[in-house]
Amino acid sequence: MKTEPENAASAVGLVLDGRYRNHQPGRWHPERPARYDAAANGAVSALPAELAVTIAPRPAAIEDIRLVHDPAYVDLARGEILAGCGSLSTGDTETCEQTYDTALLAAGGVLSAVDAVMSARVRTAFCPVRPPGHHASPARGMGFCVFNNVAVAARHLQRRHGLRRVLIVDWDVHHGNGTQDSFCDDPDVLFFSTHQWPHYPGTGAAREQGTGAGKGATINCPLPGGAGMAEVESAFLHALIPAAKRFKPEFVLVSAGFDSMAGDPLGGLRLTARDFAALTGIVLDIAAETAGGRVVSVLEGGYNPGDLESAVREHVRALAGLPFQSGPPRKPPAASSRAAGSLNGTTGAGRLRRNQTP
Repeated sequence: MKTEPENAASAVGLVLDGRYRNHQPGRWHPERPARYDAAANGAVSALPAELAVTIAPRPAAIEDIRLVHDPAYVDLARGEILAGCGSLSTGDTETCEQTYDTALLAAGGVLSAVDAVMSARVRTAFCPVRPPGHHASPARGMGFCVFNNVAVAARHLQRRHGLRRVLIVDWDVHHGNGTQDSFCDDPDVLFFSTHQWPHYPGTGAAREQGTGAGKGATINCPLPGGAGMAEVESAFLHALIPAAKRFKPEFVLVSAGFDSMAGDPLGGLRLTARDFAALTGIVLDIAAETAGGRVVSVLEGGYNPGDLESAVREHVRALAGLPFQSGPPRKPPAASSRAAGSLNGTTGAGRLRRNQTP
């Protein structure tokens, strides 16, 4: 695998580091180290060598984490993890003594990807980091999450790179309550989420649209269990695309949760690997319009390793502009595309167990 692209327009940055296996929440825990192997294998196998650019992650500095998280929470998490408590007192997040360093590396890996895109080393990147992040709010870790990797990246783009408008697209089966909480009053971060509802963590109703100056910058599209691509695609076409046209993002971040795939043990939606390629195409079209094509995608959920690998493979191929491996991604219906006012007239191509959190 190369460390510099031959064609930066098509190359995809991949944040790869075996230390993401070091977070060990328990042998039978669904958020286990095998998830990194599955996602990394899917990403690497998606691309020819000349289109794969390895991005070495750096640990996030405390100052980076505090762009989003309250200092008291950061100190609490560090203390509890290093003391060997086994879980965070703030929520359902199991830990080991390596979790704190791994969580810093997860957030820092996304920052490394963002920096690579901003320097034009690559145009898009995928980060198969763990632990995931979108349930972590400024003052609370929960739902397998310690620090909110995507939220930290959004603030990094604003504070360190001088961008103003950042779009976050979250297609995880679980609502990204932590990301929503981080930006609920910020009109310069547009948060869009499709998710199963009602479902863990209990947030994400359509009426949750942000507060104060951020009213309208949160768009929740809750979907019933059993919903599939028709419903998710409709939300992208009729809610995301028009909002993005008005918002004009300068950078797009994706909370890529693959537990919305059919058969995931912690979800009840019915997407396929092919569907993730099509959704990725829509995101790329949005980014091409006002963000210079800049997209960084970050692993969130996805708890069936075999399905996770195949979904990541098609997602990363789509990031590179490559076709679905058994043919082109399914295109949205023409009528829906027209109704959505799509960019440039075109568009890109088991339920939660009781007492089980994502």
